[in-house]
Amino acid sequence: MTNNDELKGKVNEAKGKITDDESTELKGKVQQEIGKAKDKAKETADDVAEKFNKKIDKEKE
Repeated sequence: MTNNDELKGKVNEAKGKITDDESTELKGKVQQEIGKAKDKAKETADDVAEKFNKKIDKEKE
């Protein structure tokens, strides 16, 4: 799944390559990695919440 940070990063990376601007290209790569980290954090939070909810449901039984 591509989020806004990853998309902006891809645009900046391409812009940097086209204009031969290493700083913009690097900024784009960093933005992409930040986007990937945010996705991973959200997945982890969702997994934890799901496990917690299952545990609560079992205790109710």
